[in-house]
Amino acid sequence: MSDPRVIAPNLKRRLSGVTATIARLVPLQAKSIAIVATGPGLPAETPHLSILQVMGLKRQTLRVWHARRNTEMLLGLFLRTVLRKNLKLLFTSASQRAHSGYTKWLISKMDAVVATSQKTASYLDRDADVILHGIDLDGFSQTDDKSALRKKLSLPDGVLLGCYGRIRHQKGTDAFVDAMIELCGQRDDVHGIVMGRATEKHQGFLSGLQKKVADHGLQGRILFMSEVTVDQIPEWYQVLDLFVAPQRWEGFGLTPIEAMACAVPVVATDVGAFSEIVAHDAVGRLVPPGEPRSLARAAANMLENRSSLADAGVAARQHVEKHFRIEREAQALIDVYNRLLSNT
Repeated sequence: MSDPRVIAPNLKRRLSGVTATIARLVPLQAKSIAIVATGPGLPAETPHLSILQVMGLKRQTLRVWHARRNTEMLLGLFLRTVLRKNLKLLFTSASQRAHSGYTKWLISKMDAVVATSQKTASYLDRDADVILHGIDLDGFSQTDDKSALRKKLSLPDGVLLGCYGRIRHQKGTDAFVDAMIELCGQRDDVHGIVMGRATEKHQGFLSGLQKKVADHGLQGRILFMSEVTVDQIPEWYQVLDLFVAPQRWEGFGLTPIEAMACAVPVVATDVGAFSEIVAHDAVGRLVPPGEPRSLARAAANMLENRSSLADAGVAARQHVEKHFRIEREAQALIDVYNRLLSNT
């Protein structure tokens, strides 16, 4: 695409939540609007121009520069004020903390702001469009035979709980392990899965959790699994009876949506957008962060009645279908782009 109307910069080579968001959205949005990404680290199928190509675009043509990081806001300002590009500057904020003075200054220079949740919007000093993230529901669905899938993945029958994502203190992996130790002491049929990647910095944290499980003699009931590829992850949700999102802090958090799309109800901490995802007791429970006993109690409460648990799974899927389709997110952003492009 040689003459885009929207540019989504990704100025970070390492995979991150922002990079994944751009990779999910831009190919879908490109079906409806002339949009490209720019910067490193994106999949080959993402419509893309290099930074040099962006700098060479016609100066007079009005375009939207959709930044998601401080560096990208700064580059957008440089393109507009120094290179005199005709840009409308848009920023998406996912942060749920007070912004620094520098970030506030950058945001004040934007023509429009999007917040990824109502909670995120509350940390901004200006109005924002709240647009929740979504997922591709074609990739996440309920299995017809949970028992057969567990057998395929060499997993035990009984009640299975999972906690997926990066393994570190911020993500609350230790809180999940502590909650599972308590639940295993209450019920003989409960098993748990910890699955994800621990970077070199967090290997000691992971080893400590594995030792704690071993000290309790629960190696066969609390399982530590290696990270799987994106195409494999839906199966690992589908085998669960309950998903646990124990984060202490989160910008948004897609894992509860992915689990719910597979008809798995959720127990989550009240961080990130989780209060807007697990919006009522029909689909799951919310507890304060950093409280393993609260996680265990909420999980135990949901597991008491298998019929109610199944109903919660059905409700969870319906909730995601209504509110968290990626097509909904993509179109909401396109509406913002068109508003900016028409407001000359």
